[in-house]
Amino acid sequence: MQQKQHMMSFWDEMATWIGANANNGTWYIGGVIAALGLILSIKLSLLVGVISYIFLAMIGYMGYQTKRATMNLTQVAFGKVGSFGPSMVNIILCMGWAAVNTFIAAESVSTLMHDLANWPVYGQKGGLKGIILGIIIMSFLHLISISLGERTVRLIERIGIIAVFIFVIWESIVVLKHFSFHSLLIWRVQNKYKLSCGSAIDSLAAFNLAWVTVGADFTKFSKNKVSSTFAPFLGALLGVMWFIFVGVISTIGTSIFTGNFNPNSSDPSTVASKLGLGIIALIVIILTSTTANAVNLMAAGTAITNINKKIKLTPASWIAAFITIFMTLIPLWFNNFVDVFTMFLNYIGMILGPEIAIILTDYFIVHKANYSKDDFKNTFKFGSGAYLCWIIGVILYFVLKKVSFISDNIGVTFIVMIITMIMYLIIKTWSKRFNKINDY
Repeated sequence: MQQKQHMMSFWDEMATWIGANANNGTWYIGGVIAALGLILSIKLSLLVGVISYIFLAMIGYMGYQTKRATMNLTQVAFGKVGSFGPSMVNIILCMGWAAVNTFIAAESVSTLMHDLANWPVYGQKGGLKGIILGIIIMSFLHLISISLGERTVRLIERIGIIAVFIFVIWESIVVLKHFSFHSLLIWRVQNKYKLSCGSAIDSLAAFNLAWVTVGADFTKFSKNKVSSTFAPFLGALLGVMWFIFVGVISTIGTSIFTGNFNPNSSDPSTVASKLGLGIIALIVIILTSTTANAVNLMAAGTAITNINKKIKLTPASWIAAFITIFMTLIPLWFNNFVDVFTMFLNYIGMILGPEIAIILTDYFIVHKANYSKDDFKNTFKFGSGAYLCWIIGVILYFVLKKVSFISDNIGVTFIVMIITMIMYLIIKTWSKRFNKINDY
């Protein structure tokens, strides 16, 4: 077992985290925040990405030091039974992202069938069969990928990353060939589609923080400290920035071409089709979903094993994959996928921000970056202090969202995280003093 825990090199970790973000969802969020304009969207993406992936590096260090998955680490702050709460959130979260990526890839299958067999695309009359076929194909590919084990997943990621990078370079060349960089710079969205900086920051934060809670699931296998911290940070940041950039410029380019900005048409398959990138591009889009969702579904499986130790990782990942199939059907009930996507991101930011703040504060400040074996053996069953801070943090998110000056300009996610951190420190300090008084 010890050998397995030290088998991921710096480049293995880099490939894992580049592959995690080099996917349809990253491209899609780039298309959504394109409403800010090219320069501002890239600046905010870089700022939020750096902050979020510093947290990822910190969680990565925790995984390397303890050789435990993230949800297992929550037992110290939230308690052994209390850790089931964060685990359930992580299961739903990872399956939700898998569903989002699957749905976007299924749209590519629908577009592919339109190009090959003249099927109506999704959104047109009779287009439902294309999207359903896409969901079936993607779900089958996901089941294969997670069944082949961690080594095969890493091999798929490496192949996928090469194909994806060739594709995004190709797309960037096509966009810049059709539209001058100056035209992309000066483009401005119509007033009805304008997006506030605060809303974009919260959406980007929710998107990036989703990976933080699964960081230790992979860095617990890292060979050394550098591969557990800098590799996830650099890999995730490189993947997210490149694909957001492609999403932004391709959506702006499509908007210039059509004369209308439509964030619902910012998915990779629609953009690739409008830019004339062909069938190969759509196949690569399908491949990116498979590589990213292998990480999502294995992370969901890991969280399931934290709740029930009797279930092994592969069967747990299968369970997550089957449930994801039904979750992928949810967007079919809505006319506007952007609304579903944005709502999903809001819920992520609301729940994950306070949770991550508690996990990091407990390890790095309360326990001075050291969890001993006794911390896991002697931990209480339910961390009422952690849950109190978590609940207050979620409520604060709702409250601050109503304060337009904050929510429109700087967003509320990171503010809530700071407040939650302070609350948790106060509770832990008071608890220690109270216990000392009782000792006398």
